[in-house]
Formats: sequence, C-alpha cells, structure tokens
Amino acid sequence: MSTRVVLVDDHAMFRAGVRAELGARVDVVGDAGTVADAVAVVTQQRPDVVLLDVHMPDGGGLAVLEAVHDRVPDTQFLALSVSDAAEDVIAIIRAGARGYVTKTISADELADAVRRVADGDAVFSPRLAGFVLDAFRDAPVAPAIDPEIDQLTPREREVLRLLARGYAYKEIAGELFISIKTVETHASNVLRKLQLTNRHQLARWAVDRRML
Repeated sequence: MSTRVVLVDDHAMFRAGVRAELGARVDVVGDAGTVADAVAVVTQQRPDVVLLDVHMPDGGGLAVLEAVHDRVPDTQFLALSVSDAAEDVIAIIRAGARGYVTKTISADELADAVRRVADGDAVFSPRLAGFVLDAFRDAPVAPAIDPEIDQLTPREREVLRLLARGYAYKEIAGELFISIKTVETHASNVLRKLQLTNRHQLARWAVDRRML
C-alpha cells in the first residue's frame, strides 16, 4: 500500500510543487498552511507521515507536533525545512520528529525519506545527523543509581525506551510480543510513576538519562 502523507507548509506554491513531485510516489491525503489547519487535517486523516515545515506563523512545526503527537501515535513526522540550523534540528527531533531534511532534497530522495520514516527509520540530510549525535553526547549522564528508574519494572523500562524512540503502541506490542492493551497499561504506569503527562516529556526524560 502507498504511504499516506500530509503536507504542512505555509507556502501554497511549495505545497503544490511537493504534491506534484510526490503524487506518483506516495498518497498525499491532505495539506495545510497553518498550525490550526494542520492539527485538524492530521487528526482527521491520521497519515503514515507528516511532512512538516519548521518555520510557520503561530509556533510552526513544533506547535503542530505538540498538539497532535499523542493523538496520532501511529503517525511519524519528518521535518522539511529551508533551515539547517542546529537549534532547529534539535528542537524538532526532541519534540518527536523522526527525521529532518532540507528543501534542497530531490523528489526521489524525499520520497525515499518519507517511506523510510514510515517504516520507523530516522532520516537526516547530510551533516544534520551530527547535530543530533552531538546533542545526545552532551546530554547529562544519569547517576549510577537513579531512584526514578529503579521504581520501574524491567518491562516498563523496555516500554519506556521504545516509547521514547517514537514507536507506536502496536509496534511496541509486536516488538515485545505483548498485546496493545498491555502496552497501554505499561505506558500509563510509566507516566504515572515518573509524574509525566505525555510522550514528549517522556522522550526528553529518557534523553536526559541517555536511555535511548
């Protein structure tokens, strides 16, 4: 089946161009030019991948991610931006995106990046991956004994790591050979024990402790 994609960019001509280039390679099921429209169409369509512009009015790609990430757990996000600034790359990846490519990318490369992200891979334009590696390398090292981690069961720790890596519930269920309902229970227990409210906070918590 073709990968279902939503395009989010505040320039209509750019969206039209991407739609034309990708139309034969993926199934573009919607597009949006504002944060509010993006939240609506992504929530309604629940695509496999959202191609997400970083810089838009009203908070840009970060605002979209924060609004919908937990509401569409099976959707992956791939940033597509003119910016190759380290702070933009790190911010959007920490928020939950699976990759970051610049708008200099070719149509064939973009289609391949979309399919790879849909399959769970992390995809970056050349040199951008280094920003992410540096950010993880410089993250604070967790103490040898962490009472917050110690309160989690081994299974809850496994679920935590997979959630923080962006796995959907059904993917975690398949990875650990447990039911989706069991995954949901473990995820709820993890959030409760760590006093966190969503997957974005969980991902940042795990990164800070270098658990990924």
